[in-house]
Formats: sequence, structure tokens, C-alpha cells
Amino acid sequence: MKEDFLHYLWKFKKFDALNLKSVQGELITILKTGDYLELSGPDFFNAHIEIGNQKWAGNIEIHLKSSDWYLHNHEKDPAYKNVILHVVWENDTAIFRENNTEIPVLVLKDYVSKEIIENYNALFAPKTWISCERQLKEIDGFIFKNWQERLFFERLERKSKFVYQLLEETGQDWEAVLFCLLAKNFGLNTNGDSFLQISKAIPFSIIRKESFEAENLEALLFGVAGLLEAEKEDVYYKDLKFRYFYLLHKYQIEKTYIEPLQFFKLRPDNFPTIRLSQLGALYHKHQNLFSKIIELKSVDDVYRLLSVSASSYWQDHYQFDKESPKKSKTLSKSFIDLLIINTIIPLQFTYSNIIGESISENLIDFVNEVASEKNAIIDKFNSFGINSKTAFESQTLLELKNEYCERKACLKCAIGLELLKNN
Repeated sequence: MKEDFLHYLWKFKKFDALNLKSVQGELITILKTGDYLELSGPDFFNAHIEIGNQKWAGNIEIHLKSSDWYLHNHEKDPAYKNVILHVVWENDTAIFRENNTEIPVLVLKDYVSKEIIENYNALFAPKTWISCERQLKEIDGFIFKNWQERLFFERLERKSKFVYQLLEETGQDWEAVLFCLLAKNFGLNTNGDSFLQISKAIPFSIIRKESFEAENLEALLFGVAGLLEAEKEDVYYKDLKFRYFYLLHKYQIEKTYIEPLQFFKLRPDNFPTIRLSQLGALYHKHQNLFSKIIELKSVDDVYRLLSVSASSYWQDHYQFDKESPKKSKTLSKSFIDLLIINTIIPLQFTYSNIIGESISENLIDFVNEVASEKNAIIDKFNSFGINSKTAFESQTLLELKNEYCERKACLKCAIGLELLKNN
């Protein structure tokens, strides 16, 4: 039994509300259950109830055991002075106010049906992966679709926090924010943090000035990344190293620690050398990239905009001094899809919120043009009959799994609430 189950019971009055009596023997009539704000302080604010013949307006506190009041030190917190009813599953001690009057107690388990408790226990019974995996397909399509939209925007809200953080760090420079976001996502999970450190170590004003020289951009990125510190005979390597130290001196760039870049277990096309070169090529090809990305309305437009390739040296190299069979190192469609999901859409969402423009429907249409991600979580949902064809669907399933299923937050999830009701 969890406390949030009691919150659910009280919020939706899932008990025999017509025959309530306090532990003290007085009749209780609920006029208003109160507002469930999930903030610090009592669980429900501004409730209206009748106890005996007296009307009360105030707050409701809910616990599994009444002794939890003292366990949580509520007697020392002034926020709990206005509690008019203590709702518990088990009453194991009396609770008193400062003036020594006893707070009325309602023992909820005396009024909850056996069926509701059985449904709750069934929902939270041990399963192999998530609590409702055997019941997911029973959910009404309309409810599931609406919940997916909510999950999608919850995910964007969480991602937007990082954008706001970057805005603070860059002095509200949207172009610099975009550069940091792109760098992080060019590095993927393995090198994302290191690439982000690289982007922050180079003032974006320098990227702007040097964007007309592709080799200078590559020299800056490789140098700050720590990839130009060895002695090599490779002519291109020597050229980049010379450019880097010239630019380092010219702009008085301070050296900062960058987490070492990882090559191990990466496919060659994802080597940091290739991704850094592609990132430099993108900023060589496009000035004012932020304004172009904000105006994007379709996936095809993104593919055209981000159609860049690593520099010519990397067409037959993956590492310095090691020649490989020639292969075009352009950004793949699947890689651009990841940039759409993790950079472009969160950026558009945050920017539209700041300027007060609603583009929710456009974003849903946009992400529905992108193919679903492929990973273990999506594969598992597919095995339960919840198929994911678009990035909108895969993003919502990832949010569902990570923010609800993993946290056992079934009673805050539309799917869990529907199953509890229908069972």
C-alpha cells in the first residue's frame, strides 16, 4: 500500500462517502475534497467538510498510519496548523493540535470496497518489466492518444530546462545555445558531455568570425578537444595544429579540461573525429543557423538544411595517420532524425514559449514525420502490442517508461488510472 493510492481514493472519492464517521464517532460530510497541489505542506488544500453539525474549511493531510504525523515532524511545522481532517489507512495514535484539541481522524480502509483494493494490488503485482504490461492493449485508443500528447509535452518541458540554462550561460544568445545543443547531440550518448564542454570552451563569437574558413573551424574543434596534442607526420594534422595554436593565441582562448573523447565501441561513422568535422562543416555552410532552424516546418526541409559532409580529408580517414577505404561521410537520415528529436524540436518549443506563440500542433505534425527510434525500450513496448512507427510515439513511450513506469507512478498515469477504474 502506498500513500499516493490514498491520495487517489480521496481525490476521486473512491469510497463510501455517504456513511463516513470519524474515529471520534462524528458524522463526516465531504463538500469539497480540496486541491491536490503536490507541494510541500498538507496534501489537499482548501477542503470543505462537515464534522457533526460544524462546517470546516481548511486542509486535509493523508498518511498510511496516523503516527506518520509525528514521524514526519508535522507537529513542528506551522503549515499543518490548519489541518481539519487527518485521513489515514490505519489509526495507531491520536494527534493533537497546539491547543491540545484532537484532530479528527477518518480511517479510510473502513469505507473502501474490496474490489478497489484487489484492482490496486493487481495493478502493482510484480511483473517482469512494467506493472500494466499485460493490460496495455485494453486501454481505449482515445485515452491512450490523449495521454501520449501529454507525455510528449511533458518531455519537451523537461528538455526545455536545459535550453533555458544555456540561455542564461550565453547571455540569451540563441545562436550560441543552438551551437551547444548541436554539439552535445553530435557527440551522441558516448561523447555528448565532452562535445558540450568543447562548445562552451570556444566563445561563439569566435565561431561566427571563423565560420568562413572551414579548416579554422575544424582546427578549433579538434584542438580544444585535445586531438592535436601529439606529434604526427600527417600533413593535414600539422596544418590543423598550426592553425589551432595561431587561433589560440589570436583570441586568447583559455585552455579548459575536456573529458577525453571515446572511440571504443563506436561505429567508425560515429567516431568523434568524423562528428566534429561534420559539425564544423555545418557552421561553415550556414551562418545565422538559428533563424533558419526556427523557420523549419517539415522534415524534408531539415534534411536539405543539414546536408553536410565531413571535410575531404575524412573521406578516406577515420583517424589521423590511418588511411581507410574512401567513403562519403555525410550526415545520415537517421542521424538527422536524432537531431530533429533532441535539438530542433526542443529549441522550437522553448523559443515559441518565450515569444508567446503556440505551435503545439505544428510540433506534433513535425515529429510525426520522423521515423520511430529503435532501442530496447521501444522493442519491449512492441512486444506488448504497442507499436511505434513515428518519433512522436517513440518519444512518448520513452517518457512513459522513464518518468512513470520506472517510478511506479501508476496513480499519476492516465493508463494506470483507467486500468484501476475499469478493472
